[in-house]
Amino acid sequence: MRRRSFLPLLALSVVLGLAPALPSFAASTPAAAPLPHRTLILGDSITQDGRYVSFLEYYLYRSALSDTWDVISIGLSGETVSGLSEAGHPSPRPCVLDRLDAALAAVRPTRVLACYGMNDGVYHPSSPERRTAYVRGLTTLRDRVRAAGATLVLITPPIFDPLPIADRLAKPDATSFGYRTPFAGYDGVLTEFADEALRLRAPGVDVIDLHREMLAALAERRRTDPAFSFSADGIHPGGLGHLIMARAIAQGLGLNLPSAAAEDELRRIEADPRFKLIHQRRALRSEAWLPFVGYTRERAFKSASVKATEVVVARLGEELIRLGQP
Repeated sequence: MRRRSFLPLLALSVVLGLAPALPSFAASTPAAAPLPHRTLILGDSITQDGRYVSFLEYYLYRSALSDTWDVISIGLSGETVSGLSEAGHPSPRPCVLDRLDAALAAVRPTRVLACYGMNDGVYHPSSPERRTAYVRGLTTLRDRVRAAGATLVLITPPIFDPLPIADRLAKPDATSFGYRTPFAGYDGVLTEFADEALRLRAPGVDVIDLHREMLAALAERRRTDPAFSFSADGIHPGGLGHLIMARAIAQGLGLNLPSAAAEDELRRIEADPRFKLIHQRRALRSEAWLPFVGYTRERAFKSASVKATEVVVARLGEELIRLGQP
């Protein structure tokens, strides 16, 4: 999936000269103790887009739980947990396992949320080999998160909707499949992946079945609007889709949510100045921590510090406190 940037236009240069002395945010060793309440969120371009993370943080704030959820979200476009890439992809897809140890060492989370699967079937029909690679990747992720002293919440993949891109779908007997020409029945592959993730539920590993929640939400809307879709390209949800994702995850985490229709809730949240601050803060932090942890997409990306960003994040948090809870 292609990367879509939602970084707010914050002028860091304004604060660099005003920043007080802070401790270094350099990556610590894997043996360092997890930081209380620190939450790491991993995923592909839907997570890098980050709107569902911003909505989730808003719900945490509404529930007076934001102090116990210090969220750092570093989704990466095109990423997999399986390590697979389709033949026609411009370059090998990044694999989260290649940056996982660095992320765990730098962020030191007590909990990790991970949402993978959309890219892991590489837009092909179902195959035992790709399903095995997906499960192997999830179990490796699980084992490394446990070894770092954190709990894991797996989130099953969002849905693939063939309706908006019917003119470029590939049939089962096609000679090639990929992001640009996905298999028409690819959502069935994602349902298989969701089932595999659910089998990994165990002490210290929770699984939230986002996939079926989104399928149900889509079916409900299609009853009155057969042309409805959460996504213009069949893959990346728009604002309503991200809110549906956040609501499913929040409920899976045990939060009590308002009973309003999602469409009404979306309008209300987006008009709330507190959400705008939360979204701005989340986006700024994501954009800074992603290269600080480090990643590779055709070439390696690595930054030296998140110190200046954390100064701005702290000030946005203070402004949020002044506004009070919704």
